[in-house]
Amino acid sequence: MAQAQLTPIVAPSLPNATTDYSQQYQDQISNVLRLYFSQIDNFTRALVIPDGGSALTFPHIGASDLTDQYATADNTPTIVKWSTLDSGSGFTLASNAATATYAGVYKIDYSLQYINTDNVQHDVDVWLRVNGTNLLGSTSKFTIPARKSAGVFGYALAVSFVMFTLDANDVIELYWATGKAADDSPVVDGIYMEHKVAQTSPFAHPSIPSAIGTITFVSAR
Repeated sequence: MAQAQLTPIVAPSLPNATTDYSQQYQDQISNVLRLYFSQIDNFTRALVIPDGGSALTFPHIGASDLTDQYATADNTPTIVKWSTLDSGSGFTLASNAATATYAGVYKIDYSLQYINTDNVQHDVDVWLRVNGTNLLGSTSKFTIPARKSAGVFGYALAVSFVMFTLDANDVIELYWATGKAADDSPVVDGIYMEHKVAQTSPFAHPSIPSAIGTITFVSAR
């Protein structure tokens, strides 16, 4: 089934009334109003059909990253990177920060792929910043299990959501920190966010982003 389309309604330009009764004038104004009411009918019909909400577009953004992400240092807030804008309307993405075009109540959902190369479990904290300020009550804590052996590491998917309000032009960032930050040069065991390219063996599967995130519009304030 084709997706319903909403056509903007344009107010009609009514003909000027005549001083005396005129059948022609009555016919003209009736025809103008008929066309206008037909526009209204078409507009509302697209909304009241089953799945009529498919005709509406709400502010949203979806982004991901296909790189390994390392913390700046132990116990140091580090911004989550977003290299790919997967979908967006009513937001802009720049310098790993999303900027809202419209005020409203929003919900962020995120999924961060953590790996622990150390032989001890470690915690990770993830939270939001709005306009450079930590958002109250937005932190989630995750425990990443220790590696099983030198080549078999511990994995955990950090998944959470936060409801919050925004004003127009507010800037949203996602941050994380861990007490044991890994490094690749020189090699230091610990926690980092890992990505994987698409695999063909031992079975085919798509790439694994280090970070996936969406922000969706919930309601006007």
